[in-house]
Amino acid sequence: MTGDSRTDRSPGTEILLTASDLHLSFGATPALRGAGLAVTAGEMVAVMGSSGSGKSTLLHCLAGILVPEKGEVRYRGRDLARASDEERSELRRGDFGFVFQFGQLVPELTVAENVALPLRLSGVGRRRAERQAAEWLEKLEIAAIAGQRPGEVSGGQGQRAALARALVGNPSVIFADEPTGALDSEGGEHVMRLLSDAARNTGAAVVLVTHEPRVAAYADGEVVIRDGRTKARELV
Repeated sequence: MTGDSRTDRSPGTEILLTASDLHLSFGATPALRGAGLAVTAGEMVAVMGSSGSGKSTLLHCLAGILVPEKGEVRYRGRDLARASDEERSELRRGDFGFVFQFGQLVPELTVAENVALPLRLSGVGRRRAERQAAEWLEKLEIAAIAGQRPGEVSGGQGQRAALARALVGNPSVIFADEPTGALDSEGGEHVMRLLSDAARNTGAAVVLVTHEPRVAAYADGEVVIRDGRTKARELV
């Protein structure tokens, strides 16, 4: 992959999401020991690190899935650690979108139903949800597989469906955890171009977890995490 696409990105100045001095342990094992980052509207930040470095734990704290033992996570100035479980769940349904390594589509649902699912869970009517899902399937060039189930499509098609599901609710922040990890280089490049373009066009911020430099090259900034600690550097 190349990083050429990031030169066209124009991140905004509104800081959407910040984390500072995050600490979290699982039993006696520390996962985060002072981690932090900030991401602005329209910006893609790559979190780089080896297996076990704490990058996925950091993402889960940023998304309100995990609550740190120390430090704070703020979304639009709001401290997520002080929010209730219900409030954090509401943010994940509405303001946040997620793309995971293996897509995690619901196997019993069609591709179109999977893409519409976040809207339906948020109370959007069936017809409207189906219409918005169809629009994103068209944008990501997978409208032809709308009626198929996840087990009937290729890995690249499934990951594009997962990306459509993440984008269908017009989220402010997209969390992408190793989104190309299960794809070959060509499929991974396609997904990253689509993710980068979609984020730029919608103004969403992206927090991208990866261990691959070629994937991180699509980002505007990079945070390296090692032993639960982060160090930020700007990509040039």
